[in-house]
Amino acid sequence: MNKSTRGRLVLVCIVALFAIPLTAALLMHASGWQPLRTTQSGILVQPPQDVSAAPVTLADGSRYAWQDPQYRWTLVMLPGTDCAQNCRTRLDEVLRMRITLGNNAERLRVLYLGPALPRDFLAARAPLAAGRDDSGAFAFARAQGADDLALALVDPRGNLMLRYAGGYSAQGLRSDIMKIIY
Repeated sequence: MNKSTRGRLVLVCIVALFAIPLTAALLMHASGWQPLRTTQSGILVQPPQDVSAAPVTLADGSRYAWQDPQYRWTLVMLPGTDCAQNCRTRLDEVLRMRITLGNNAERLRVLYLGPALPRDFLAARAPLAAGRDDSGAFAFARAQGADDLALALVDPRGNLMLRYAGGYSAQGLRSDIMKIIY
């Protein structure tokens, strides 16, 4: 084999190295193939629901702005009918998880939509914002147990993307959020 033939063969091999996986990916996409298992811990909302128009009244009487110009995600806490000991423990767990995000913690807003909590409890957990779901837009994602906590993740444009039923894994939640905001 002479030098020019060897050069052409190397070129064909390099092109094939990139073309074969690209062709396989295009064929899988065209056939509608989806993986059987995904890596997120939350339940993917398909299609994403636009909640940007859902009115939420904060404790101070103002309206919550879903669309964020600073491009921050919103983690919505949705307790059952009562937020007692277990719910408050889970709430603290989520806030501690947010702190572990380090410098990126500012890219995640936290909103509590449920029964009123004492002012001193809320003040000690800043930057937690508390409010009311005036339209019931999150009723389907609320925790089933009276003293449980469910979560929903809303993107900066106001689209509900993921939800976490009561009993979610805090480590799985952190993993999902790290994939999104890093």
